[in-house]
Amino acid sequence: MRIFLFFNLLMLGLQSWGQQQLIDKDATLQAQALYKNLKRWAGSHVLFGQQDATAYGHGWQGDKDRSDVKSVTGSHPAVIGFDFMGFSGQSPKAISENQQLLLQQVTDTYNRGGITTICWHMNNPVSNDGFYWNDSTSIAAMAAIKPGGTHHQHYKKLLKTIAAFAHRAKGQDGAAIPIIFRPFHEFDGDWFWWGKKYTSREDFIAVWRFTVSYLRDQLKVHNFIYAFSPDCQFNSEQEFLERYPGNDWVDIVGMDNYADFGRDGHYDLPGAIHKLKILSSFAEKNGKIAALTETGLESIPNPQWWNDVLLKVLKTAGVNMAYALVWRNDTNSPTHYYAPFPGQISAADFLKFYQDPFTLFEKDLKEPYQ
Repeated sequence: MRIFLFFNLLMLGLQSWGQQQLIDKDATLQAQALYKNLKRWAGSHVLFGQQDATAYGHGWQGDKDRSDVKSVTGSHPAVIGFDFMGFSGQSPKAISENQQLLLQQVTDTYNRGGITTICWHMNNPVSNDGFYWNDSTSIAAMAAIKPGGTHHQHYKKLLKTIAAFAHRAKGQDGAAIPIIFRPFHEFDGDWFWWGKKYTSREDFIAVWRFTVSYLRDQLKVHNFIYAFSPDCQFNSEQEFLERYPGNDWVDIVGMDNYADFGRDGHYDLPGAIHKLKILSSFAEKNGKIAALTETGLESIPNPQWWNDVLLKVLKTAGVNMAYALVWRNDTNSPTHYYAPFPGQISAADFLKFYQDPFTLFEKDLKEPYQ
């Protein structure tokens, strides 16, 4: 009897400890396990990710169980990024089709043992002119969608659509699929309508907190892990935290950084390392996970970029990223790609990157949800 009671108390304690790690106290066991495993891997490994890796690639689209990464290495990325972009601003029929396609992609990733992160290139809900800011047509919208704003009810409808998707996303084991949700990314830039130039700090934080609270507390979404990711326009922890909504509202602290990794021939690896150390230090002090949520070099013209640039940065002492995700490989564009495909100039170096014990791909993951 004592042994049985001790075992039950131990399990309850472990469950409680796991829940305390996420901002959702009712997070699913699978989401808790994923978060703890990501935390455990960070520093000793880094998971490699790519946006839309299995949805399409360089010159192809919709092939079953294919990715350009797998064509080069034999394994899909450990983390695959998708987008809620197709959930608004289109016909009801198109939205339904986009939802079903994304559901299949997320389910397939989970069933293989991979990890999903989803960003949200949301159409401007006020001017309805896309997610990029357009000086001629765009209207500042964050104040309008916050509680009490003119378009708040419309925003709630959009979140209900996302919640419905989250509830439908179940694996072959019947469990709700954990999803790293990354809304309003690169908010410190001025290219998206939610950018710093077009919204106040107070309005940004109000919308972020409402988004989490409404999904988690009202719509009962308990399989989301919330990621906060500005662009790389900070040089201190204070600057990084300028629009941070608080530790009760964020699980993963991230950064999108293309500028320091070779964009337009500009390399600033010391700068990249400095910013990643800021993330790592803050995550360590505050019980969070740090991630390089977007990066890459378009067309990868540097044949040694993977090991001499990306891996060198990620292996630097004091840089503890759970994962690093590169952007997509466009189907039609001959130059818009961020991961190699067979025959691409950096493919051999990428294979070495894959073989390095420090990097983890999908095949390397051992029960990430347990």
